[in-house]
Amino acid sequence: MNLLIDVGNTNLRWACHGDGVHWEVKVLRHNGGMPLDLLAAWEGLAAPARILVSHVGSSVMADALGRVARAYWGIEPNFARTRSEFAGVRIAYADPARFGVDRWLTLIAAHAESPQPTLVLDAGTAATFDLLLADGQHLGGLILPGVEMMRTSLLAGTHIPRVTDEPAGDPWATDTGTAVAAGSVQALGALADRLFDRLAEQSGAQPRLLLTGGDAERLRPALGRPCQEVPDLVMRGLVRLAGCGKE
Repeated sequence: MNLLIDVGNTNLRWACHGDGVHWEVKVLRHNGGMPLDLLAAWEGLAAPARILVSHVGSSVMADALGRVARAYWGIEPNFARTRSEFAGVRIAYADPARFGVDRWLTLIAAHAESPQPTLVLDAGTAATFDLLLADGQHLGGLILPGVEMMRTSLLAGTHIPRVTDEPAGDPWATDTGTAVAAGSVQALGALADRLFDRLAEQSGAQPRLLLTGGDAERLRPALGRPCQEVPDLVMRGLVRLAGCGKE
């Protein structure tokens, strides 16, 4: 059994993977430290053969994971590292270390499950967009502030009141607070539509749009192109990596 862990800027996802093991991804907010619920769950967990981690959080979280793994099971976690070419995927970045390992793993999972032109939108603290051709060539991507970061940055410099309810119905709003809330969602949705269309032009085929990340549900209504929501896309990439016996 392998223990797979995805540490993002806000959330931590984990699951056990192996023969006869039920696949269930659990999600917790980590707030820069090891959640007590996670420690309690891991206390009763049998020692994994390997611990494979996708980590884009702070070094504090990485150190904490190492301490817990050594204390509970006497093993070191393996932190996945982006490679320029792996499992048929060739990333566009000249320096693989500058391409986020979470973004890389979404491409690995997407290509392994269906090699076709793909736009991956990972909607988390940051919103990342990556374009992949059917032959595994990564064209590149874009990064924007995520929904909450976009809203917070605008509200911090104004006296606009924060709206807690998600906008519904028309893409525009009839009051200022809701206009901010709707704008953050619609901006990301519009960019996804534009990139989808450009990928269709360049590839000469109908792409697919994969939507993942903590804010995926928020963004789905703003997308004008068909999409598939895959909440555990990074974790599926870790499964592929674990199956190759590499990190």
